[in-house]
Amino acid sequence: MNFWKWGLVGIFFSALVFTIGAVELGRNQHTERISGSAGDVLEDDPVGRLKVFVYELPSKYNKKILQKDPRCLTHMFAAEIFMHRFLLSSPVRTLNPEEADWFYSPVYTTCDLTPNGLPLPFKSPRMMRSAIQLISSNWPYWNRTEGADHFFVTPHDFGACFHYQEEKAIERGILPLLQRATLVQTFGQRNHVCLKDGSITIPPYAPPQKMHAHLIPEKTPRSIFVYFRGLFYDVGNDPEGGYYARGARAAVWENFKDNPLFDISTDHPTTYYEDMQRAVFCLCPLGWAPWSPRLVEAVVFGCIPVIIADDIVLPFADAIPWEDIGVFVNEEDVAQLDTILTSIPPEVILRKQRLLANPSMKQAMLFPQPAKPGDAFHQVLNGLARKLPHDRTVFLKPGEKALNWTSGPVGDLKPW
Repeated sequence: MNFWKWGLVGIFFSALVFTIGAVELGRNQHTERISGSAGDVLEDDPVGRLKVFVYELPSKYNKKILQKDPRCLTHMFAAEIFMHRFLLSSPVRTLNPEEADWFYSPVYTTCDLTPNGLPLPFKSPRMMRSAIQLISSNWPYWNRTEGADHFFVTPHDFGACFHYQEEKAIERGILPLLQRATLVQTFGQRNHVCLKDGSITIPPYAPPQKMHAHLIPEKTPRSIFVYFRGLFYDVGNDPEGGYYARGARAAVWENFKDNPLFDISTDHPTTYYEDMQRAVFCLCPLGWAPWSPRLVEAVVFGCIPVIIADDIVLPFADAIPWEDIGVFVNEEDVAQLDTILTSIPPEVILRKQRLLANPSMKQAMLFPQPAKPGDAFHQVLNGLARKLPHDRTVFLKPGEKALNWTSGPVGDLKPW
């Protein structure tokens, strides 16, 4: 019975590839500009629309931490480092704080890594508090608004909640001293205590040079229907199963490990980037957090992202038309993934691929060195510019306080 079932599936996929190939699927199709306001926003130039003052903090908050562990330059949380470097030479930077619209504190809170390269968030709250105490003591600008005209890059799993496990992150909540600041973070989930109103959701860092080095010829056909490499279970941290990825990854494996349409595995081959360029759909399920670098990789390689993360807030959602380029599948519907994806008409797949082929779409997801027009750095600045001018109510009266400096877990109040 299974022989005939998978045989029919194989015939279906062959027909699908033939149909799409007849109208130039693969990587050789024309691009399509994003229509309407989203396309305009994506191509905005932030220069001249805002000025940013960069605090010169002691090197123990940034450079010395990086010197201790250069791996921080290549992990998916590295946006905090590259945003700092970008702003130092950006035309939006001002050396006169009196004319600044925004104030930025370069604090590398994710650059404390385990031997396996995973960030330890336990010192991050004390480190951030220490930096805020320093700028509030040495400059007058924090105290005018208690951070309402300041922004911080917090690319932890759950942003400024500073924990990698959701349950603990929710229990902690956002660091109290950051409650009025704008947070630039990879974490985004609607109605979640770790995402405050006004935050700017960004893509995780993925190394642009490394990805570009693995580009394959544009005429290469997309002969893989669904592709995924990664964990399905996290036995070490979730031995009983069901908590990791809220069971969504486990459901992918249990339902489709033997399905020939699905090229899924825990192996991470050296051809990983090339394989994504040969795939029509790339699964982007949640893990411990709803986001992962797969989203960036899928967009850059023109593979339609299949987003399995309920209530996710995606990067630069006011500029990137995620509904048009991706496929959203509810976590509870994972068992129907094959039916959902095979039911998408070829012309819809083609349009998504044409949009993904737009260079501006790919550029917006990357933090290149050096920076390029329309890249993720510029999208962050566009997001900050769109929040201007600041409402006059954010400026406090002399002696007025809005934040409680002694609130939060006792461990966070210890000196760093």
